[in-house]
Amino acid sequence: MCRAGGDFARCLNLVQLRKKARSNRPKVFAPPQTLLALPAIRLPKERVITTLLKTAPLAPPRTRGEGRVCVGADPQGRSVIRQLRQAGALKLIFPTVHRPDAEAVIVNTAGGVTGGDRLVLQAEVDRQAELTLTTQAAERIYRAPPGDVGRIGTTLTVADGARLNWMPQETILFDHAALHRHLRIDLAGAAEVLMVEPLVFGRVAMGEVIRAVHLRDHVRMTRDGAPLYTDGIRLDGDLHAHLARPAIADGAGALATVVLASRQADAHLAAARALLPATGGASLLAPDLLVIRLLADDSFTLRRSLIPLLLHLNAGKLPLSWRL
Repeated sequence: MCRAGGDFARCLNLVQLRKKARSNRPKVFAPPQTLLALPAIRLPKERVITTLLKTAPLAPPRTRGEGRVCVGADPQGRSVIRQLRQAGALKLIFPTVHRPDAEAVIVNTAGGVTGGDRLVLQAEVDRQAELTLTTQAAERIYRAPPGDVGRIGTTLTVADGARLNWMPQETILFDHAALHRHLRIDLAGAAEVLMVEPLVFGRVAMGEVIRAVHLRDHVRMTRDGAPLYTDGIRLDGDLHAHLARPAIADGAGALATVVLASRQADAHLAAARALLPATGGASLLAPDLLVIRLLADDSFTLRRSLIPLLLHLNAGKLPLSWRL
């Protein structure tokens, strides 16, 4: 401790000399790759955070979702849930329908799909049971970073004597969307399936025009292991110009494919054709296979033609989410 008088002056000079000596010491900085290995070197917090961000860039967020549901019939003939598993962004909810069949609503909590996302769904319907699978709302396929592709895989298994209605709402493509989607349906014996896949190429009311897109959409249906129906859509590049060609879509902005695999499929052919507009067509590819393709200017016009058709093919039943 410094005393008053001459001793205080000498003490003050000593303190100043020590401060000057410390300021003249060489500063040592660690290279970024050894920063964490040298805990003795103390750097400002802001410099540490900046160095870490530069040496270890964060990967963009990816959505992952998996779901599996199995439905069977109880002794009273009602379809009930046998198994249910869900993880990540893919959820299944089961509204009360006051019918013997079951209905499940698929929810993507991420709000859409973009490059790098992965969604996988498996559904099984046991003998004498019936399940309708739909979505909470239209699925949006957003702009993807270059080189990244979103992937959606769905596998549906229907036992002999069971029925499954695959009725998701529209899939909307945005500009620079990139999607690989695969739907596989395996039928056994006299199993029945009603499948609808609506696809919308941009929202007309929002003035959206798709100039770049990458789409691979594949459907494969089998009965007792033998191929029954296969379909695929492959789109690349300027989608607006591609769809404007008369032999492709003649300017249509929405598309729907409807497939009914049932022993009663041929009985629905005439009625289905009567319900279709001039931009739709229906064909009986086999005695138990009815295929319908429908084009429309936009999603509103598509749905206006699609709903009466689905009501006819599904005995007057339509998922609750389609009515909202």
